[in-house]
Amino acid sequence: MLFNSIDFALFLPVVFALYWLINQKNLKLQNLLVLIASYFFYGCWDWRFLLLIAFSTLVDYSVGRRLGFEKNSDKRKFLLWISVGVNLGFLGFFKYYNFFIQNFIDAFTFFGYSINANTLNIILPVGISFYTFQTMSYTIDVYRGNLQATKDIIAFSAFVAFFPQLVAGPIERASNLLPQFYKKRRFNYKQAVDGLRQFLWGLFKKVVIANNCAEYANQIFNNYEDYNGSTLILGVIFFAFQVYGDFSGYSDMAIGTAKLFGFNLKQNFASPYFSRNIMEFWKRWHISLTSWLTDYIFTPLAIKYRHLGKVGIICSLVLTFLISGLWHGANWTFVIWGALHSVFFLLTILLMRGKTHKGVVAQNKNLPTIKEIWQMTTTFFLVCISYIFFRAESLGHATEYINKIFSETLFLSPYYAGIGANKEVVFYIIVLLIIEWYNRREEHNFKGLPKNLYLRHLFYHLIVFLIISNTGNKQDFIYFQF
Repeated sequence: MLFNSIDFALFLPVVFALYWLINQKNLKLQNLLVLIASYFFYGCWDWRFLLLIAFSTLVDYSVGRRLGFEKNSDKRKFLLWISVGVNLGFLGFFKYYNFFIQNFIDAFTFFGYSINANTLNIILPVGISFYTFQTMSYTIDVYRGNLQATKDIIAFSAFVAFFPQLVAGPIERASNLLPQFYKKRRFNYKQAVDGLRQFLWGLFKKVVIANNCAEYANQIFNNYEDYNGSTLILGVIFFAFQVYGDFSGYSDMAIGTAKLFGFNLKQNFASPYFSRNIMEFWKRWHISLTSWLTDYIFTPLAIKYRHLGKVGIICSLVLTFLISGLWHGANWTFVIWGALHSVFFLLTILLMRGKTHKGVVAQNKNLPTIKEIWQMTTTFFLVCISYIFFRAESLGHATEYINKIFSETLFLSPYYAGIGANKEVVFYIIVLLIIEWYNRREEHNFKGLPKNLYLRHLFYHLIVFLIISNTGNKQDFIYFQF
């Protein structure tokens, strides 16, 4: 069930009405409704995978309960590894089995040995990368003593399967979301209106920005041999706004939907294309994944290898980015994407020499300086270079695409069939950037709308009109494949 579908437009009001009707009666019943609605929402893709998420939930709940009173350190480690093993085992099988088998075969073939191994026709469960990380954070935090184990299996199950962010995040921490299931939630009109605003903005980014950009990005990437270098650059830029509009749009819709039910999810994007270096970019892009990898991968590795000094930190950083790349997909293109960002990150540390940008760009000004424009442009350029690997079907596709960009055709005018039609999309991108720029200090980009009631409603009607007029161009959410 997609956020931008008729099914969801029918599903949401029904669940919303039932949810607040039983609000004053029984908190557990309210949480049970969230759980049932979440399982129905997820089951609309493939009901068979409900058994998978239910089993993962039961394992982590049981491990957490046992960790709550187990004092023996060896037994505690064993319990933790049960949780990690089950979750990563499911993730590894469904997402990476064929990838590793194929690479195993290729490695032996390279050395002159021929082996036969079967690959399976495995269907990837939607959102498995998100909810496995989310539920693992619970058991790790309980193991570390940072979180008390829950005794409420309904609240825990609803936390794991919470439908607004189940399929594509944000990856919520148990320390933030789970306690919200313990407290009575009262309908807050201002919070609900703010949620609707954020949902509307996310829908605009998905339907108007991402879907339109996808049409041209796909055309150029899928037929790159036919185009000159400047056209291929245009294709990468379209993809940059496709993936941003698609993923940040989903996050906004998820966070906005959660607010309708009285829940506060963490911000997942903070105008990342206004970043002045790669370090800042990763503080603003997919924030929930960045913080998860920092807390559960990078920091433990850095502590373990601190005796190696700077070498240990560098190795920990590179490994974290490689894991980030592999998390995104079972393809060497994603691994290279992660490796490139680790190089960019290390170069930034070297050049910055400890200096970091703590606030937003042009903090107390309306416009950026020339230096800030240069910094944002170079950062966006590096991100776009990495996006070629992110979007390409294979390493060969990516390298050929890059070689074609940096050929003598780079200085020719971009051209492809229907290029005149993309003027409308460029206009939408400019509108997106202007709105994000003037709301870059806000929690979301519809937070700082005009105070004048008539101007605000005129703006709402314009956004709704653009969404309705672009509903014919349907594209899947990119991050559903992860």
